[in-house]
Amino acid sequence: MSARTKARKRALDILFQADVRGDEPAVVLATEAKRAASEPAREASWLYAREIVDGVIDNRDAIDEQITTYAKDWSLARMPAVDRALLRIAVWELLYNDEVPAGVAIDEAVELAKEFSTDDSGAFVHGVLGRVARSV
Repeated sequence: MSARTKARKRALDILFQADVRGDEPAVVLATEAKRAASEPAREASWLYAREIVDGVIDNRDAIDEQITTYAKDWSLARMPAVDRALLRIAVWELLYNDEVPAGVAIDEAVELAKEFSTDDSGAFVHGVLGRVARSV
């Protein structure tokens, strides 16, 4: 598994945890930063995970607007928390990280949705992200 795939999983964990607990993502990120300092072997994945979470925090309104616009008939509140977090990660990559090709961002999010969310989440995430990518 690549360092970026691991980083996306770490970012998913942070964003999901913040969402479910009702904490600010920055608070959960700070806690994870302390843990990461004691795990130098995982530094490569930590750096990109932090970049993702910081990017989602900094651009959350614009990211959520994209998700809401392209998630036909689905509000953010209605989505499973895992899907919400995955969409935020992937939309950040699509809009704000030129180093990640759109296909890679979408495929990674779909695979994580299949692994960690509902049976229908992979198709849902793919549909929303495909529409976002076409609009960019």
